[in-house]
Amino acid sequence: MAKTWNRFQTLINRPEYLKFLKNWKDEDVIKVISGVRRCGKSKLFEMHKQELIKKGVDQKQIISINFEEFDFSHLQNDKKLYAYLKKKILNKQKYYIFLDEIQNVPNFERVVDSLYLRKNLDIYITGSNAYYLSGELATLLSGRYVELKMLPLSFKEFASVQSEKNLRILYNEYLKTSFPYAITLNDEKQQQYLEGIYSSVVLKDIVKRLAVADVATLELVIKYLYAETGNFQSINKISNTLTSFGNKVSNKTIDRYIEGIKDSMLVYKAERYNVKGRKVFANNAKYYAVDNGLRRLIAGDRSEDYGHILENIVYLELLRRGYQVYVGVVENLEVDFLAKKPNGEQLYVQVSFNTEKAETLKRELRPLEAIKDQHPKLLLTMDEILPEQNFNGIVKTNALKWLLGGSSSEQSMS
Repeated sequence: MAKTWNRFQTLINRPEYLKFLKNWKDEDVIKVISGVRRCGKSKLFEMHKQELIKKGVDQKQIISINFEEFDFSHLQNDKKLYAYLKKKILNKQKYYIFLDEIQNVPNFERVVDSLYLRKNLDIYITGSNAYYLSGELATLLSGRYVELKMLPLSFKEFASVQSEKNLRILYNEYLKTSFPYAITLNDEKQQQYLEGIYSSVVLKDIVKRLAVADVATLELVIKYLYAETGNFQSINKISNTLTSFGNKVSNKTIDRYIEGIKDSMLVYKAERYNVKGRKVFANNAKYYAVDNGLRRLIAGDRSEDYGHILENIVYLELLRRGYQVYVGVVENLEVDFLAKKPNGEQLYVQVSFNTEKAETLKRELRPLEAIKDQHPKLLLTMDEILPEQNFNGIVKTNALKWLLGGSSSEQSMS
């Protein structure tokens, strides 16, 4: 499929993320952008810096450091970094500080805290490990920062830079990967690039931090979570499964590995939520992959995966739209997603690749019908026959059109 753009000429527009930075510009909080490696955090910084320059900010007022670059390796020390920045800040005019992949600097949170005390600085940081950003940073800077949780390209962002108009063809291309640079590569190079991302995440963001000695077992856990996307898992179940394959490992180790995998943002966790009792169940959860291309690289393809892949993509889209996402439980039935926002907005979503058979449609509607509150209820499918229907307030719609519909599309359907 022909590309309509060249990576050397333009950046993929990430309007929702850029809007976040624009809204918080010059506010007295630290802007934290977290996300898996290569999801586009550095490019987002580039776009924001271009916007600053267009608005009249002088280049000298913008100080940028990417701690993945060798040129800045000498600054991976909190005292040296702070001394370097102090020399750059020459007067009391406004400065914009961009610190990329900050987790590479031990005690970075103390540097950021000290910078924050200078009221002429607007501070932006990125990181690829949630442990550092939600641990040390949150403890020291509680109430003084806002976080943007960034993901690779949404289907809408991906489609915006393609010439193809057929949604099913676009979707099949999107399944290869959603990493911004990877979509510019041919299949062979794309595979190699994804292998590089995976290796970097495993070695730098998990093995190094957790001091993992048994890397092979860690990778088995990742492969298992990817292979079982969309299925309920427990620590005990994973441990027993690995043991059955001759790899005996304790529940404590499995738990530790999964926390490290989540912190690296290779997977996201959806806990079970009792709709009527309004409480989260502590045991059993589902795990979703950050990118289907990575999932396919590690776990391979299976024909029965179509539904779970679509479910995975919808889950990530709900995160992008600002929801906290759970697996809904009502009586003995399961709703794929109960999505909640801090303002009380709530949405129920059922995902099924195809509901053209009457018995399948009936099965997918049943859990939504069991919910008696007035929050919107959505059934997303890839049906070609009668793709748009309304069943007593339960809206059935095409999943791809919903993915393209923007942040408020679920509200506009009736």
